[in-house]
Amino acid sequence: VQLQASGGGLVQAGKSLRLSCVVSGSISSSNVMDWYRQAPEKQRELVVRLRSGGNITYADAVKGRFTLSSDNVKRTMYLQMNSLKPEDTAVYYCAATDLKALKKFWGPGTLVTVSS
Repeated sequence: VQLQASGGGLVQAGKSLRLSCVVSGSISSSNVMDWYRQAPEKQRELVVRLRSGGNITYADAVKGRFTLSSDNVKRTMYLQMNSLKPEDTAVYYCAATDLKALKKFWGPGTLVTVSS
């Protein structure tokens, strides 16, 4: 399984960005898809989780501003980020967990920089 995130960039506070994560390879239908982020000198944190049953969980810091969606045909997960804040500046990673194989796969990150 390979994941490729894209869509990062430099944006002013209050603006929006949409990240994409394309999944290739074979993964169980029983899976969990995540977006994480890691700000400079901080630990990686979970931003949003999509369970294969459709349940979506957002971190408190992004609730109401970020929206996760997916296109199963394109095998792509999107993270729409609105009302961005400087504290959203981080490298964003997508990850996929195969719950049957008990494996977690990571893609390379995409940098989001929000200027004040």
